[in-house]
Amino acid sequence: MLFPSTACCLVHALRLAINCFVSLPLARSLGQTSGWGVPGGHVPAYLDEATLHQASLYVHWPFCERRCTYCNFNKYVSPSVDHDAMRDGLVRETETLLSVSQVKEITSIFFGGGTPSLARPSTIASVLETVARVTRVPHNVEVTIEANPTSASASRLAEFKEAGITRLSLGVQALCDRDLRILGRDHTAQEALWSLEEARKLFPGDTSVDIIFGRPGQSVESWEEELEELVALCDHHVSLYQLTLERGTALYRQVLEKVLSMPEQEEMAEMYQVARRILEKGAVCKHNLGYWRGRQYLGVGPGAHGRFIPWGEGKTLREARIQTLEPDDWLREVRRFGHGTRKRVQQTKLDILEEMLILGLRMNDGITHQLWLQCSPGLSLQEAVGNSPEVKQYLEEQLLVLDDRGLRCSWEGLALLDTLLPTLLLQLPISYQKSVTCSLPSIGSVPQALGSTTTAAHT
Repeated sequence: MLFPSTACCLVHALRLAINCFVSLPLARSLGQTSGWGVPGGHVPAYLDEATLHQASLYVHWPFCERRCTYCNFNKYVSPSVDHDAMRDGLVRETETLLSVSQVKEITSIFFGGGTPSLARPSTIASVLETVARVTRVPHNVEVTIEANPTSASASRLAEFKEAGITRLSLGVQALCDRDLRILGRDHTAQEALWSLEEARKLFPGDTSVDIIFGRPGQSVESWEEELEELVALCDHHVSLYQLTLERGTALYRQVLEKVLSMPEQEEMAEMYQVARRILEKGAVCKHNLGYWRGRQYLGVGPGAHGRFIPWGEGKTLREARIQTLEPDDWLREVRRFGHGTRKRVQQTKLDILEEMLILGLRMNDGITHQLWLQCSPGLSLQEAVGNSPEVKQYLEEQLLVLDDRGLRCSWEGLALLDTLLPTLLLQLPISYQKSVTCSLPSIGSVPQALGSTTTAAHT
């Protein structure tokens, strides 16, 4: 997964929009003790009545035609895929998790991968029909599918639209054939442009384009030209990702062996500034906003992640869930148990606050006081992080802003967010423990442990 400091999303004026980073949600499994209980089954503070039984849905299709040189996602290159079995598994797990979560409304749906555009449109339709049958789906719900240019012909895209897809995320990644070969992509720049043109016809105003910068041998000048060309062609949403070298990938080995060289950090910073000049903020991906605002989401499919309260099991603790990674193992578990959940972690209040910092600060608006206090009524943003000397320095340097609106990054701070976060995440548990200690009666029970409880799956 890409979690770069400059994986920012800025958009071209008028209707161009952006997302901050990859759609796959962050999963944290601390394996510590105790959970965050909700006495008497009361509504958790971080869920108001309007969102109590709402969730978004992420569906993972794990198969690809080839593995890109930079990718360490949960994906599999298989010469033959049992499409009927995958359809049945995705439908069954969707039914189970909707029942377990007692979700009454799905607010957005995202088919990611892998390459979900390799799935049969009828598989997509079956999942969507299941959701509509089991729970409420607004008539204008955002339903996104990721597609590669080579699996995004006009006829196939039309079938996906007929199946219920309303938004397309096209993995262009580069408009330079040399760089596409280095990245291991199976399309050319011209094929990407053809696919983009067809996508715009079918999904006008709802076509997102992913592109990577910081590629081996890339210059600031070539990046600027490439981005200008893309902006002229894309009418909605541009997602920028800074290339991250992931250990174990082919690209990592090539750079390690000095076959390829990455741009210097100063060049990458300049590329980021170039993107800022060209792009402006605009519309956003509603599905990703749900992640960044700490809302519930269900994860269906091999390796998918979720965050929700399993009300249907009589639980009142939010859990972080991870589904079994390998498709064959996942299918066996779904057939046996109705779902392939491999790991369940009860999230504490501190877990949720930490995720709010990590994800919320990637939004332009940051974290509002209202949202923070919903999760932490007894600990303000100022008390949580603002009194740290290091954070005060970030505020003085105008990398962070803490005012009557809440906590957010400046434009300069957004580019350095991965540098700022460790300080915030170190300070938060210290402040949280102090607030817990201060709220304890002089004689009474010991304070709740800060960590999470890991639970075996299928129990």
